[in-house]
Amino acid sequence: MDIEEISTIVEAARSEGRRVLLESEGLEVLSAMGISTPGFVVLDAAGDFPSVDLSAFPGECIVLKVLSPDILHKSEAGGVTILPRDPQAVGTAILAMEEKFRHNDVVGYLLEEHVPYDPSLGGELLMGTRWTYDFGPVVTCGAGGIHTEFLAGAFKPGSEIAVASPFDLDAGSVVELLQEVAVAGLLTGEQRGQPPRLELGRLVDLFMKFAHLAREAVPAIVSEIEVNPFVVAGKRMLPLDVLVKCEPVSEPQLHPRPLEKIKNLLEPSSIAIIGVSERMKPGRVILKNLIDGGFDRRRIYVVKPDSETVEGCRCYPDVRSLPERVDLLVLAVGAAQLPDLLATVVEDEKAESIIVIPGGLEEREGTEDIVSRMSTIIESSRRSEWGGPVLNGGNSMGIRSQPGGYDATFIPGYKLSPPNGSHPFAFISQSGAFYVAKGGKLGADVRYAISIGNQMDLTIGDYLTYLKDDPELEVFAIYAEGFRPRDGLKFLEAAREISAEGRTVVLYRAGRTEAGISASASHTAAVAGDYVVNRELARQAGVIICETTADFEDLTRLFALLSSKEVRGLRLGPISNAGFECVSIADHLGRFQLADFSQDTRAGLLSVLQGCRLDEVVSVRVPLDVTPIMPDAPFAEAVRLVIEDENVDVGLVGCVPLTPALQTLAPGDAHAEDVYSPDSVAMRLVRLNDETKKAWVAVVDGGPLYDPMARMLEESGIPAFRTADRALRLFGTYCAARLRR
Repeated sequence: MDIEEISTIVEAARSEGRRVLLESEGLEVLSAMGISTPGFVVLDAAGDFPSVDLSAFPGECIVLKVLSPDILHKSEAGGVTILPRDPQAVGTAILAMEEKFRHNDVVGYLLEEHVPYDPSLGGELLMGTRWTYDFGPVVTCGAGGIHTEFLAGAFKPGSEIAVASPFDLDAGSVVELLQEVAVAGLLTGEQRGQPPRLELGRLVDLFMKFAHLAREAVPAIVSEIEVNPFVVAGKRMLPLDVLVKCEPVSEPQLHPRPLEKIKNLLEPSSIAIIGVSERMKPGRVILKNLIDGGFDRRRIYVVKPDSETVEGCRCYPDVRSLPERVDLLVLAVGAAQLPDLLATVVEDEKAESIIVIPGGLEEREGTEDIVSRMSTIIESSRRSEWGGPVLNGGNSMGIRSQPGGYDATFIPGYKLSPPNGSHPFAFISQSGAFYVAKGGKLGADVRYAISIGNQMDLTIGDYLTYLKDDPELEVFAIYAEGFRPRDGLKFLEAAREISAEGRTVVLYRAGRTEAGISASASHTAAVAGDYVVNRELARQAGVIICETTADFEDLTRLFALLSSKEVRGLRLGPISNAGFECVSIADHLGRFQLADFSQDTRAGLLSVLQGCRLDEVVSVRVPLDVTPIMPDAPFAEAVRLVIEDENVDVGLVGCVPLTPALQTLAPGDAHAEDVYSPDSVAMRLVRLNDETKKAWVAVVDGGPLYDPMARMLEESGIPAFRTADRALRLFGTYCAARLRR
């Protein structure tokens, strides 16, 4: 690959003030990449045409294209025509184009070899590379032609397009990547006995050429190159249309953030708060949460003029009066006060870390200057020997840290779920509202709950890089609306390391619309926008991608609650007390296959059925239907036999709770049931879960009356779903991810 030649071509265009190459220049770039192109010549105007020797072009036809920097997609504009290889026809067509585009900046015309090819599905390929704000350069490959966007939407997610970061990419990983893409399979696989149109190795080689260009030239030389389509013509793969953009990309040159100071932020020995009012506003709520959580009042400092103490904590008139450099400073003041306060903190080196609470920063007009001043102050502090503080926020709801023994959120403690003593996961949310809404529903206690806001300083990648070294963390649940420049790469690197260790990153990526992408300028951006790029790169790093916020909650719970359980395979042992649920299980197996119970298990289950006089009603089969008649003790025994079967890898226990044969209700005046009784089916299942190493889930398909039963199972470490089909889909995702590791 001749990078120097590519740079020369691009610089010639830039010298003319152009940020998009003409197609002829794009073909020259492809040639410099070592890619074959159709033969072509460039005409400045119709008057140049008589000097062209059409006999140099093969075939009976020739392609004429208009060359203009403001006509990017020539086919849609009528700037492409296929003509007989006849001088008069070509001359007439050029004159017609001159008239059609008389109001455009037409540089000339391209005469190009006509390439016959099979246009059926799989015969046209899109390939390119472009610069992305958060992940740097990416390489893409998908279905090409005029139906690119339609086909990308028609294929199931994950098979519509291949997306890869060019770093640490090799031929083996490209083969794995392309084998998952529908159009690549159509192109390189046998179809109804017909031989492949192209060898997979040639497609891999083409992909690697674009990866090489991405590493060496994006974004310094080109910001995007797209070929749509590449077609197979004989033994050649040729580009029929190429778009190359060379727009300047500026990245802020920032000093590295001192990530070791995240320890001061998450495990502080001293905390100062600015913004504690007499009323229960954010600063006051944070102070109360700190005290109620047991943080030492003697190590809490309140910056509040004209006061000696608040809630038993010593007050100081200003930042400079603080008795020491605190580990953590919480700023719960108006946005306008932030720059001056931050400047004082930095000048006097008064805090190792800061949580910035105020909202609206970077979101509300008029805050741009505030954010700019704060960023300048922070960046200036990084150049000092001290290194400055790390900053969380702004627009932050705060942080809860179990190791740090504090709750610095402005949500009253009684509004949040209390700690339950189990801390297997971290929850990092860019949205404060999402942090609060989902944090209390995850069903397991959070070791760290971090509302990062707009990532003015510390980023998602920073936190994941730091927290991955905490051996107590098994699951990292992340809600992201976007990454800071290049921070996506840091996130992927940390996620890849976490996944390699058998731990889990669960991601919900919001902001999925393509409103900010100009589809008219780039098919690649239209079909591989920010969300698709994020989804595919994260998936390749082993991240569990959630399509809905409900899936985010349930998958996080699954990975947290079952982190110590074994997943030996996908042979499912299902049992239920309802016939419809057994049918639903069989209909929605998804990734699972039904286990074949061993003879010993079948004999044991038959004995249980006989004890309940059910052997004449039901047979021992899979899924096992024990009917609504079976009471608590034999039901639990049947579950034990199924879960412990040597042919069962994982289990699903369905309990439709409305039957009077089971104790499934919380105590009440209208009945004698007690779901909390040691003899209830729920308590028996809890004891069984403590005894077994296999992963299994429960289904409690009933209304709100049975919420206590489902909650008790979850609090005891058993994931409890409310429908079997949902349980199977998400449990299947969980088991497949565990097996991949």
